[in-house]
Amino acid sequence: MNNFAYQQVDKPKDATAILRDDKQAAFIAGGTTLLDLMKSNIEQHSQLVDINLLPFKGIEQTSDGLRIGALERMSDVGESRLIVEQYPAISESLLLAASPQLRNMASIGGNLLQRTRCGYFRDPAFPCNKRVPGSGCPAQTGDNHNLAILGVSDSCIANSNPGDLAVALIALDAVLTLENAKGKQRRVPLNSFYLLPGKTPHKENVLEPGELIVAVTVPAAAHARRSTYLKVRERTSYAYALASAAVGLDVQGGTIRSARVALGSVGAQPWRSPEAEKVLTGAPATEATFRAAAAAALRGAQPREHNRYKVELAQNTLVRALTNLTSA
Repeated sequence: MNNFAYQQVDKPKDATAILRDDKQAAFIAGGTTLLDLMKSNIEQHSQLVDINLLPFKGIEQTSDGLRIGALERMSDVGESRLIVEQYPAISESLLLAASPQLRNMASIGGNLLQRTRCGYFRDPAFPCNKRVPGSGCPAQTGDNHNLAILGVSDSCIANSNPGDLAVALIALDAVLTLENAKGKQRRVPLNSFYLLPGKTPHKENVLEPGELIVAVTVPAAAHARRSTYLKVRERTSYAYALASAAVGLDVQGGTIRSARVALGSVGAQPWRSPEAEKVLTGAPATEATFRAAAAAALRGAQPREHNRYKVELAQNTLVRALTNLTSA
């Protein structure tokens, strides 16, 4: 690990100004991802700016819906009674993530910024377009068993954010509040926050230099109260998903009035599926409907040699999530 400076700040403008002026600096909250990247020499930073004293906390119901401060810890959010009762998919996604030790340290904002687990990205001995633009993507023909099948390109097939929380938040129409060095805030739908790889896989999101995630807002809705998150993984202990699904339904009289669907670990970003939602909305809540929605969600899949299994796995995961939700 290279030498770096460390400082703690208690004002947002001080934090954002440092990163605006020093492009090699980085924010640190829980550090559960950042320190791993630095120890592996995947990221090298001149200084770390500790933002834990910034006023970005709180879990509350507002007129706009649920508001979660970016510095809240994953465990506190996942166990919040408000979230368990009114936004169950969010709670489930958090409590199925990582380990208790990591959840106690990791912040919500940091979780949304975690980077891919692609083995080629994580090993500096290999070329990687995400790490070194233009160097190549050996995953295209190499070990791609847990990489993306939706939204991929010839430059990159990694799952840019492999976590669980972003999938649930995208399904429930979450919006991020961002703040820059001038103190100006802007709101960005989480589904527009992540970028597809295209020819520039090193650009993963729309954050500008020095910009901070301040909070996450989730609209209150019937499909948020009746929601769930299902994670399929190689083992039930600490492991990333092979496929996951976050779904929310408003069902009345056996007919689906509104639907929200997002898939995890199968897309180049957490994958919202308007195709599946279109099939579900106005249709009866039956297995046939669910299977039609799952087929629509994976219709654009582009699997490689070792991750073809993900098409069927993702479809079955979505059908199971929808079935669990409507049979409860």
